[in-house]
Amino acid sequence: MSYFETVPNRKNTRSVKWDTLEEVFQSGDVLPMWVADMDFKAPEAVNNALIERAKHGVYGYTIINPEVKGSIVNWLHRRFNWKIEEEWLSFSPGVVTSLHIAVQAFTEPEDKVLIQTPVYPPFYNVIEVHNRQIVKSPLTLKDDHYSIDFTDFENKLKQGIKAFILCSPHNPVGRVWTREELQKMADLCMENDVTLISDEIHADLVLGDYKHIPIATLSEDTAMQTITCMAPSKTFNLAGLQASYIVTKHPEKRLKIDQLLQKQGLGSLNTMGSTALHAAYEYGEEWLEELLKLLSSHQQYVVEMFKTHTPELKVIPAQGTYLLWIDCSGLGMTDEELHHFMVSEARVGLNSGSSYGEEGKQFMRINIATSRQTLEEGVKRIVKAVKNLNIQ
Repeated sequence: MSYFETVPNRKNTRSVKWDTLEEVFQSGDVLPMWVADMDFKAPEAVNNALIERAKHGVYGYTIINPEVKGSIVNWLHRRFNWKIEEEWLSFSPGVVTSLHIAVQAFTEPEDKVLIQTPVYPPFYNVIEVHNRQIVKSPLTLKDDHYSIDFTDFENKLKQGIKAFILCSPHNPVGRVWTREELQKMADLCMENDVTLISDEIHADLVLGDYKHIPIATLSEDTAMQTITCMAPSKTFNLAGLQASYIVTKHPEKRLKIDQLLQKQGLGSLNTMGSTALHAAYEYGEEWLEELLKLLSSHQQYVVEMFKTHTPELKVIPAQGTYLLWIDCSGLGMTDEELHHFMVSEARVGLNSGSSYGEEGKQFMRINIATSRQTLEEGVKRIVKAVKNLNIQ
């Protein structure tokens, strides 16, 4: 039996995705396919572990013991052939929190931080809110494929950049970077003494024959230059449990991170978060493998439907994540018109591409980690709305 044949009703569960429609879209009559969490239940082993922990009934101060740390060490070795030591680990409530910590730890006010756009909106915030300067090296789109403009990337690094935040796999364009691309980025960062902060929260969500390579695994020098931010939250739908970790091999860099986490009252995990993390990494692999097959099938459906019925919409094939980046420029709409069209005409709640930066204008991001029924309903609504446009 599939783990994903049925999905629970998420309304009235304090869900950001399902219970804030009026606030976000000014309409309750939209199908939410935006926030990057899944509509699927977490693995049964995770739910059972949480139930058993709750039965104990005492939720006192909780340690992150070797059992929890060991599950992370084993997971990274098993999935990525990455051999880390338990002492390299630091903990925080989420990857975005970890990015805030890393920016504060390795840059000073007015320092320049590089990002590759269009990119996950919090990347902008974690730089600006700490009074650092954003420097953009836009990705290049050609023939439905995004690549890195290494000439621009290198030129930007030479402008006094102190840190580079890498999104790997990339959200929202879905790229899984090749070893060659990662190596070139790492080499350039080391040549210019740029701290490499790598957001690898989607590391486990790689489709087909693509392979995620943690950038810190490329070499000893790269490992010493890199701060890697990871979590089981996207992989196993655990975002609400707030459990993530940072892998830092360089002892002085790790000390900076740990001191800043402690200074801000962070650095531990809540009781349920650590319980879920351990259970997911110990017993969730079969569930994940089935999920990846489902996501590949879902992506194929969306690509074929739009290609057949609405060629004005071009899906950028995702190599990783459960998020599809859709080029809507064929509709000839402004960003405001496009947002209004999806909400009012298609009645689907998507993420507007412009929120990912200037380079995301006339794009939309759709979350396909939902039931086949919901996916088909959302896609058919969009197809029908576009066809009605053509009739008019």
